[in-house]
Amino acid sequence: MAVRIEGINLPDNKRIEIALTYIKGLGKYRAQAALSASGIDFNKKTKDLSEDEVGKIRREIESRGWLLEGELQRSIFSNIKRLKEIGSWRGARHGKHLPARGQRTKTNSRTVRGNVRKTATSGKKPSAQKT
Repeated sequence: MAVRIEGINLPDNKRIEIALTYIKGLGKYRAQAALSASGIDFNKKTKDLSEDEVGKIRREIESRGWLLEGELQRSIFSNIKRLKEIGSWRGARHGKHLPARGQRTKTNSRTVRGNVRKTATSGKKPSAQKT
């Protein structure tokens, strides 16, 4: 039986404490808080949960009012959009796809720039064959 919470299929062979972290917006701390409030052992595997226990977890997560999954994504996107609209420095950095928190960009900003390699030989076509 696949356990589905907040539209996410949780992995069967992991401890429920870890499996809940597959939901965007739920880290280990929040997962532990939800499990302890619903009275479920952290070490129990997802596949071993009963329907009643899954329902308890689902109700506990919903009652906490945490932003999760799509709602969280929309909130983050709207915050970035607001920063761009007010013309803040952070908004401009987001708009240019550069690090927004003061990191250096001469090296080590590959992730945020999409792994762009700007060196002398990158992107060059191979030289023509010998004649």
